[in-house]
Amino acid sequence: MLKIYGGDLSSFCNKVRFAANAIGVEYEYVKINFKAKEHKTDEFLKMHPAGKIPVIDDNGFFVFESNAIIKYLADKHNSELYPKDFQLRTEIDQWIDFCSFHVGSAMDKILFNKVFAPRIPVPVDERAIEDGYLFLSRYLPIVNEKIGQETRLVGQETTLADINLLAILDPCETAEIDLSPHENIVRWRKDLKQKEFYTKCHREYGLVLKRMKA
Repeated sequence: MLKIYGGDLSSFCNKVRFAANAIGVEYEYVKINFKAKEHKTDEFLKMHPAGKIPVIDDNGFFVFESNAIIKYLADKHNSELYPKDFQLRTEIDQWIDFCSFHVGSAMDKILFNKVFAPRIPVPVDERAIEDGYLFLSRYLPIVNEKIGQETRLVGQETTLADINLLAILDPCETAEIDLSPHENIVRWRKDLKQKEFYTKCHREYGLVLKRMKA
């Protein structure tokens, strides 16, 4: 059986679980204990030489990097999340890259410094937070307009582009990022968060942190 190695607070790992759930792949979810340095064992480093998550073990075939993983799973199982049509697939790849590099990197700056840095603890980079908000103000309107033109990021049906963006934006409430000015994103996100592929993973991103604080 497919094994997905990850952690509940990693949007990258949750992305892989969203995709696997949507595709209908049976898998074992293996949580990695970083405090116990499970990511530094020889066994784990054989799967991911940098000792990071997510990584999958598909009967001895290892894949890391979340976008590579979700494309691999969709291709292997002939999922319509990643259609074979060359131009449509290229458009999906285009929006996966755009959202990962521009929206995702901005989210990472804000989430890490507002939520995780104080818990580790490491110094908070206020400049990174400012840059993150600046990038979101620049790029979220573009995504909002694209979704407004159609039902989803690419066309009318859910694709890997939507799975990717949904995972990227999942920690918005936890990071206190207000999406309300982007009405199309809010509508799109509310719809997808009700889908079984999402609810099988969790009800909301911040529940793990809430349990930890309790």
